[in-house]
Amino acid sequence: MSHIKGAVITGCGSGGIGHALSAELKRRGFHVISTLLSFEDPSHLEALDIEVVRCDVTSEEDVTALKRLVEKRLDGRLSILINNAGICYTMTATDTEVDEVEKMFRVNVFGPMRMVHHLHPLLVQAKGLVVNIGSVGGIVPYVYGASYNASKAALHHYGNTLRAELKPFGVRVVNIISGEVSTNVLRTDRSNQRKLPEESIYSVLAEDFQKHIYRTPKTITPEQYARGVVDQLLKPSPAAWVWYGAQTGIVRWCDMLLPRTFWDWLFYHMFNFEKLANAVRGVKGDV
Repeated sequence: MSHIKGAVITGCGSGGIGHALSAELKRRGFHVISTLLSFEDPSHLEALDIEVVRCDVTSEEDVTALKRLVEKRLDGRLSILINNAGICYTMTATDTEVDEVEKMFRVNVFGPMRMVHHLHPLLVQAKGLVVNIGSVGGIVPYVYGASYNASKAALHHYGNTLRAELKPFGVRVVNIISGEVSTNVLRTDRSNQRKLPEESIYSVLAEDFQKHIYRTPKTITPEQYARGVVDQLLKPSPAAWVWYGAQTGIVRWCDMLLPRTFWDWLFYHMFNFEKLANAVRGVKGDV
């Protein structure tokens, strides 16, 4: 008896990774159910004949309703769950507003936990696949990303344990360690006009910080990312961790082979911390 190949993907706003993954899995014959927030335009998904469900992964009510719909639509079996929904919060560790971090963790960490909690019976029935969209930020200490990095590190470790616990049921779990992809992930920081506080001990780098917020990553496109990632996911035995995206190969080997302090040295120079150090020492120069 043949079963429906079904995939649920969270966070599928236009132009992002979720959008591209939805299109790629649809192209490969999956019945795709993609989630959007209530205010997001669904036309980019509807144009591809992809089913759209309004679901906020921080809402118990929304995820419960999603589970009921998926169970009905896919005959009680779910082949792939992709936990993609996520938000970014860019700020120095010392200037972090904890309320903002709690909001981010509700999406980036507790959202995937909630999805798995409710949908795991359908995954067990299908001997399916859970995919967590992680980040190299969860591996290396990328400057101005302490809170975001922490959320992705938590997601990675949750996925690691989930993989071990679901193995007896034939459910596989894959962490995608993503490099930078050309998406609008920084829109939250930009729309909130994120700036360093005037009293910040990093205030001398305020201009550099703004340039970082408004940078335009020249990396792979979401479509390129989706093709490569789906190729890996549909292998008979996908790797537990899949590194994909700009410069992930270099990051992976550097993190394995070089001392922890390599990243301190690298980011010190990448983020112009010499300028900050000179200001702290009272050295005149390009400050």
